[in-house]
Amino acid sequence: MPKAIRVHEYGGPEVMAYEDVERREPGPGQIRVKLTAIGVNFIDIYFRSGAYKAAQLPFTPGKEGAGTVDAVGEGVTGFKVGDRVATASAEGSYAEEMIVPAAGCVQIPEGVDDATAAAMMLKGLTAEYLLHRTYRVKAGDTILFHAAAGGVGLIACQWAKHLGATVIGTAGSAEKAELARKHGCDHVILYREEDVAKRVREITGGKGVPVVYDGVGQATLMGSLDSLAPLGLLASFGSASGAIQGLDLGLLAPRGSLYVTRPTLFTFASQRPVLEEMARNLFGVVASGAVKIPVHAKRPLAEAQAVHRDLAGRETTGATVMLP
Repeated sequence: MPKAIRVHEYGGPEVMAYEDVERREPGPGQIRVKLTAIGVNFIDIYFRSGAYKAAQLPFTPGKEGAGTVDAVGEGVTGFKVGDRVATASAEGSYAEEMIVPAAGCVQIPEGVDDATAAAMMLKGLTAEYLLHRTYRVKAGDTILFHAAAGGVGLIACQWAKHLGATVIGTAGSAEKAELARKHGCDHVILYREEDVAKRVREITGGKGVPVVYDGVGQATLMGSLDSLAPLGLLASFGSASGAIQGLDLGLLAPRGSLYVTRPTLFTFASQRPVLEEMARNLFGVVASGAVKIPVHAKRPLAEAQAVHRDLAGRETTGATVMLP
């Protein structure tokens, strides 16, 4: 019997049990993937803790994975048994095998290994929609990216630099700042020691930035708004420090008629032609070497509890991949 992580009740990392599960057959429009690498993301913690609700309990966490197709359901075109595929929209990738809608999978091109694909789908596609669709970063822009040494940050900062932007990043320690500098950041602000908005104004000659990408949430909200130029956009794409509570729209007017958006990958990736274009963009910059995917840890699937503890404690940099 295949193994999977099962969550029977919401809670801390200890609620994840490593168990035998029934093998399932793919239904219409679905494929079964034998996983070789599993991506780990903050959204997995939100589901495990109950901050986001799963469709039912018990459930298997995990949105991201890569592997080989080993069964194909009725009506599936574009995939066959033996194809190497990756997805960022699975329901239950913390497993040895999973059933997933074919519409949410993409073929892994030659030259990209499974661990890299698993590590970059969710974070890389997030970087893609942020930089190309939420606010289109162009040469000459100066941008602010919070948590620049995190999984999304390390990819997005390299990519933004490749697009010709000047990249300001924030980080929580000198070690993380150094990592951010190696991955495209021109300036790194130590947010625990420095006033972020004040430093952004110094770096931009008082102007502020046209966009702030903020996956941190409540803790960085005011610093983000105060860093924006008039008509600037706050793209709040995550809440690692806790969700933003009760945003007062009155804050936006005196700072220059600001915009705020709360985008999600799902909105963009739910349209198949858009997902294919996003994946082509992502695999293209990775294959060219312009963006390197930093896989900093490979851990056994059975150690999922410890993996979540490290991620929640902000002890990780770059991507962590679990191996079945």
